[in-house]
Amino acid sequence: MAVVAAAPEPPAQSPVTRTIVRDVRLPAAKVTDRVQVREIRIAPSQPAGLHVHNGPVFGSIVTGSVVYQIDGQPASVLRPGDVFYEPAGERIARFDAQEDGVTFLAYFLLSPGQEAELTMLGPPEAG
Repeated sequence: MAVVAAAPEPPAQSPVTRTIVRDVRLPAAKVTDRVQVREIRIAPSQPAGLHVHNGPVFGSIVTGSVVYQIDGQPASVLRPGDVFYEPAGERIARFDAQEDGVTFLAYFLLSPGQEAELTMLGPPEAG
């Protein structure tokens, strides 16, 4: 009588998956003692305008869509589930809500005593 080994059972599908959707190395170490999370809504077809932040901002699109562009880089359209990074002090040329508007979560990394600031700028200088 031959003994036949049973085929191993396939591993069970895990009910939890973890996927890295963005991994950003900051240009310099930053002392961070809190993260402020804001839900931000921009009306349909409303541009945010050229701006900079005083610290790094990470975000994720919840609903709608936006044209996102760091000054001097190609523009891209972000949709629900997409994540973005706005480096501290970098000129954000576009964060323009599309015809459906946009709702997103923004995560502000703040140092002790720091408050999140957004500075509106004029149009980019002609190169």
